[in-house]
Amino acid sequence: MNTDRCVKWLLEQEARALLTRLALVRPFGLSEVLVPAACFSPEAQVAIDRFLADGRNELRARMQSYLDWLDGDDGDAASGEEAQRRFAFLRLRFNVVLTQFDLFADVFTQRSEQPTGVWLAGLDVAATDALQLPGVFEAPPVICYLDRGHGAAIRRARTRLPGGGANPVAIVRVPRERMVGSGVASSLVHEVGHQGAELLDLVNSLRPLLHGLQRTSGGERIAWQVWERWISEIVADLWSIGRVGVASTLGLMALVTLPRAFVFRLSLEDPHPMPWLRVLVSCAIGNAFFPHPQWQMLAAAWHTAYPLRDDLPGNHADLTAQLCRTIPQLAQMLVHHRPATLGGQSLAEALQVEHRQPARLQRAYHATHGSFERLRFFPPSFSFAVLGQAKVDGRLTPEAESRLLSDLLTFWALRREAAKARAAIGVAPIPVARAVRTYTRRRSS
Repeated sequence: MNTDRCVKWLLEQEARALLTRLALVRPFGLSEVLVPAACFSPEAQVAIDRFLADGRNELRARMQSYLDWLDGDDGDAASGEEAQRRFAFLRLRFNVVLTQFDLFADVFTQRSEQPTGVWLAGLDVAATDALQLPGVFEAPPVICYLDRGHGAAIRRARTRLPGGGANPVAIVRVPRERMVGSGVASSLVHEVGHQGAELLDLVNSLRPLLHGLQRTSGGERIAWQVWERWISEIVADLWSIGRVGVASTLGLMALVTLPRAFVFRLSLEDPHPMPWLRVLVSCAIGNAFFPHPQWQMLAAAWHTAYPLRDDLPGNHADLTAQLCRTIPQLAQMLVHHRPATLGGQSLAEALQVEHRQPARLQRAYHATHGSFERLRFFPPSFSFAVLGQAKVDGRLTPEAESRLLSDLLTFWALRREAAKARAAIGVAPIPVARAVRTYTRRRSS
């Protein structure tokens, strides 16, 4: 056997071995064991399975085409080097398919943990509710998972995945240390806000306004340049405040409670604002959406915890002062912004902030007496807003808040499972319906 033929024989064996291993990559429905309440929504499950199946089918077809080429006249006439070159690209593609599978496998595997898996399903429900803008856009499925660290993140739906292909769902990474407290709402809905901003093209619609302010603001031109660099994160904070009210700002303050050097770290390469300024912007947006003395109280508390001194490096002190002066104008511009994608509505109108006014949230908490039995009837994002308001009002302890949220997350997951079964067969199966009733009675007693 000459060397070219030896190379081709070895490559044929390896290509067949790759096909064999590819066949062992099974759908998640056959490889993961989950309780029903911990499962993804049907839309997310179908989208993920279809995406991964398409990738496997496309790779399988390429592998088979390669084997056919090796066995044909063209392959017989080709050199061993050419056969190796073609196979090398197929092997890279094989690893891409496995990488994409592992991306979702990590998310699936956590759903088998108890009680984490069911809580994550409840977060899926809450994220979906926070993203909805009926009549404006069709929201993609959202799935959540936990990871170490204190920062959340999102891999937006319809963005490119490693190796190619559009992500079929939005994947939100939630910090494990935020489970379970109101801070999880702040992180979750901030990341959902990135997806909402993308669907509304908010960043691109705001940039011309920020450019205009750079031309007309004179001595504060640099401040508006900096706000433009940070606008994507600020818009996500705005979405979070609009959906869950003061719970967003409280969660942000907890998140960025760090040593002073980090809180005052100013980097124009980082898309996140200086943490100290970010909290003040959150308070200003909150006051623009929901006028109330609580926002001034929180801003004053932040100034007390982290007083502004003359020890900032270089010209950071002057720039920070400029940025502080422009915060009220920035907040007003954002909440009254009317992007073309909203058909004339402002962001405040689209997010329906009239339903999250502090007085209304206080009445809702008073009417429910802070009980799970009554809070469960509210939409998830509204429940988060109610509990956040009760917390800042001093009416809800951290211990009671954690119990309520864990119960609500579990209930939302159970209720979605019952709705899935009802949609499939017209009635919720007795075990699922009984689980919802039993859980509700036990947590309400």
